[in-house]
Amino acid sequence: MATLTMASGAAAQITVQQNPSLPAANGHSIEQVAMDWLQPALDASLGREGAQILRPEVIMGSLDPRLKLAPCGRVEPYLPPGTRLWGRSRVGLRCLEGAVRWNVFLPVTVKAWGPAWVLVRPVTAGTPLVQEDAEIAEIDWAEQHASVLGTPELWVGHEAVYALRPGQALRQHMVRPVPAFGPGEQVRVSTSGGGMIVVVTGQSLGTGVPGQSVRVRLAGGKVVTGTVQEDQTVLISL
Repeated sequence: MATLTMASGAAAQITVQQNPSLPAANGHSIEQVAMDWLQPALDASLGREGAQILRPEVIMGSLDPRLKLAPCGRVEPYLPPGTRLWGRSRVGLRCLEGAVRWNVFLPVTVKAWGPAWVLVRPVTAGTPLVQEDAEIAEIDWAEQHASVLGTPELWVGHEAVYALRPGQALRQHMVRPVPAFGPGEQVRVSTSGGGMIVVVTGQSLGTGVPGQSVRVRLAGGKVVTGTVQEDQTVLISL
C-alpha cells in the first residue's frame, strides 16, 4: 500500500491489487506510472468535490495478466474522455516512444470518505423531511454520482421523491422542494414597474415549485411566464 499526500491536506490511500506488475518505461511498472500520475490528478478532481472535508482512497485494479506489452520508452497516463476519478473509473496509459504503440486502460475505484447526513428512520414518498430524520455519519461520497446534500438547508422542508430507507445518505436526486401549488390552481401574479406593484389572479398551467418558472393564464386569456414564490405568488419581471 502506498500513501499519497493531497494538496488539500487529506491523504489518499492507494491500494494496488496483488497481481503481477507489467513493465512500462525506464524500469517502472504500469502501476507505478499510474500512481505517479494520480497524485496531481486526484488533487484536481477532488478539489471540485470538496476535498477539504474528504478522505480519498483509491483501489487500483490490474490489467489482464495474459497481456504482453512491447517495451516502451515513454508512457503517458491520461483520463479517458467522458470519465472522471470518482467511483468506478479507469486510467488510460499509452505508449508514445516504442517500436509498437499500445494503449491500455487500468481500472481504478476512487472512494471519498467524508461526513454526510444519513437517514435514521424511513420517510415515505412525498413527505417533507425534518431535522430529526437524519444524523451525521461518514460515508463514501463517490459511491454514487449524485451530489451529497451537505447542509440541512438543502433538504429540511423538502419532500422525498420516493420512499427513503434508514442508512441512506441524502443526495440531490432524493428530495425536491414542496410545490407551492399545482396545475389548474388560482394564483396571484405580481408585476412591478414605475414605482407601482400590480397584482392580478390567474390559473396555473403547471406545478409551481419555488424558484422555478411556471406559465399562468390570466383572466383575459393571455399566458405569461414568471418565477414561483413561496407564498403562491408568481413574479413577472418587466
